[in-house]
Amino acid sequence: MAFGKKLAACLHAGLTIFLIGNLGAGKTTLTRGILHGLGYQQLVKSPTYNLVEIYKISRLYLYHFDFYRFNDYLEWEEAGFRDYFNSDSICLIEWPEKAGNLLPIADLQLAFNILETGRSIQIQAGTETGKQCLEHWKNTSN
Repeated sequence: MAFGKKLAACLHAGLTIFLIGNLGAGKTTLTRGILHGLGYQQLVKSPTYNLVEIYKISRLYLYHFDFYRFNDYLEWEEAGFRDYFNSDSICLIEWPEKAGNLLPIADLQLAFNILETGRSIQIQAGTETGKQCLEHWKNTSN
């Protein structure tokens, strides 16, 4: 939660973020932290059964996707999610590999690992926008 709140400080509309990790690794918990860091104070649910949870924070839309239940990557296309990826939104995607190559390139990819003593998260930038976001985060978190 605390890491998500800190990460929220560098996020802005137009970002696509992949959350990679096993079940129970902390992907939804991180999303809760991000939403709380952005000022959202209501309940944050896992999108496992709905496929997407939508949060409106001021003029920003945050879409939290979970594609764990997809059996075929074309289900993403058929669900009509393409329009959600735009300059007015942040899209956080759990299990992005289930959508094949239909998703936009991730600006940021966060890979979660379960350790005996907690969790680790490795962050990679996939675009120039993602690199700028990470630089901003590094400069403000010190």
